[in-house]
Amino acid sequence: MNQPLMPKATAVWLIDNTALTFEQIADFCSLHILEVKGIADGDVDHGIRGADPIAAGQLTRLEIEDCQKDKNARLKAIQKRDDLPEVARRVGKKYTPLSKRQDRPDSIFWLVRNHPELLDSQIGKLVGTTKSTIQSIRDRTHWNSANLTPVDPVSVGLCTQVDLDKAVQKAFKRIEKRKAEEAKKYESEGISSPESVTNEQTQEINIEEKIEVTTKDAEITSEENFEENTVPEEKKDQDEKEYTSDSVFAKLNELKKED
Repeated sequence: MNQPLMPKATAVWLIDNTALTFEQIADFCSLHILEVKGIADGDVDHGIRGADPIAAGQLTRLEIEDCQKDKNARLKAIQKRDDLPEVARRVGKKYTPLSKRQDRPDSIFWLVRNHPELLDSQIGKLVGTTKSTIQSIRDRTHWNSANLTPVDPVSVGLCTQVDLDKAVQKAFKRIEKRKAEEAKKYESEGISSPESVTNEQTQEINIEEKIEVTTKDAEITSEENFEENTVPEEKKDQDEKEYTSDSVFAKLNELKKED
């Protein structure tokens, strides 16, 4: 049988709130029967405040009632961990001991480098810091950024491996969900998402681009050929015109000489 966390305080509560015998209380609290009698008389550990074993998840009220009916019965503590009441999770900023606060910047630097998928709010919960500090380390504007060295927060005791794994899994689920939403958005618009483009589709796109480039080059080439074909004809006409005028002048000069 497991001993209560505070045996004497538990004994005080059982004496004041139940009709159990001293033997039953002594057996459950792992105390001597004379010590229990001294507590009941106020001679031993006077002024101790009673601790409720029912609220602490160590006993059930039904177990106490059964033992009150049978004086020879013995109290049996709750053995299963699942039967214990859930401890309320602390809400608010995580408390970091003074001896470990100097390790926080290095741990933040490690998380930013090795787990970029984590949000600033997740990192803040893991190591107990603020978003402004995380952002300054990301931007390398922290006052001690030149001396920061990445340190695993689990190794220095700033967080547990279980909490870190849960945060990473949550971050990956968030990323996958966002990708799925983007894929649905692309499908609704009739556009394939960039990640879903296959090699065949990439080859088709490249072929279409090549065809477009080829047609453009062909158009440019035809225009150049057209210009080349038209310009020489004009030049030929000019040459013919020049040649005809020269021949005319030469003919006139010959006629003058003959006269």
